[in-house]
Amino acid sequence: MKNYPKVLTIQDISCVGQCSLTVALPILSACGAETVILPTAVLSTHTAFPKGFTFRDLSEDIPLITKHWKEIGIAFDGIYTGYLGSIQEIEDVQRIFDTFRKEGAKTFVDPAMADNGVLYGGFDMTYANAMKPLCFHADVILPNLTEACLLTDMPYRETYDKAYITEILDKLKASGAKTIILTGIGYTPDTTGVIVAENGDVQHYVHKRLSRGSHGTGDVYASAFVGAYLQGINAFDSATIAANYTVKCIENTQDDPDHWYGVKFETALPELIKAIEPELITAFEMDEVFKILNGD
Repeated sequence: MKNYPKVLTIQDISCVGQCSLTVALPILSACGAETVILPTAVLSTHTAFPKGFTFRDLSEDIPLITKHWKEIGIAFDGIYTGYLGSIQEIEDVQRIFDTFRKEGAKTFVDPAMADNGVLYGGFDMTYANAMKPLCFHADVILPNLTEACLLTDMPYRETYDKAYITEILDKLKASGAKTIILTGIGYTPDTTGVIVAENGDVQHYVHKRLSRGSHGTGDVYASAFVGAYLQGINAFDSATIAANYTVKCIENTQDDPDHWYGVKFETALPELIKAIEPELITAFEMDEVFKILNGD
């Protein structure tokens, strides 16, 4: 890889379920980043599993961990947040942004609080409003449409046009958002995509809409975006790489009805690596080359 950035990612650990830190850590590492984790909670599974999952809040540990980091001079090239469990953790993240950034470091916020027009369980509008200053303080935000509506006090619509999306983007920018990666935006039934708004420019990458959705794909997407971006790839190309990777992860999973709880993101990691560093050849491909050369 061209760069070897040190990135901190702050989110929960769902031990089973392929989301949050169990997705972010391997994807960021595959993208060539030294990945430091700060867990906000530990769950036995993610919350889409049947009732009975365990949950341990780690909020009290965050100030102790970061105090030690400050004492020994730890700093990061990038800080990326996903699911946060409380307003207190939002405030902790703001302090971490202010304290642990190297010069020129970038901060990334995936609001991770709502989808399909509703807040996730356990969150309310007080939490959504507390998320606003964190998002508008970050260098890059990655909301889906529901989250963007909550951040701008816009009504959520299942069907919409470009004027509606433009109004949301304008309100985000007016509130202080810098680079906006708005996910899950499509204007036809068979397409979706991602809109990148940065420095007055707006670009829309469109790709096919797959019929199967899956838990954790937002985490897959955000992690791949951050990994690509920290390798010096511009926001639109990083958004495109992350979208293509996420689609491939879903495609690799959709024929397996037993794998309903996440996507097989591991199976597509070689393609993500090649998209970020095209000249790289995977070990498997090199083995195939040797077989051809040897006449096997």
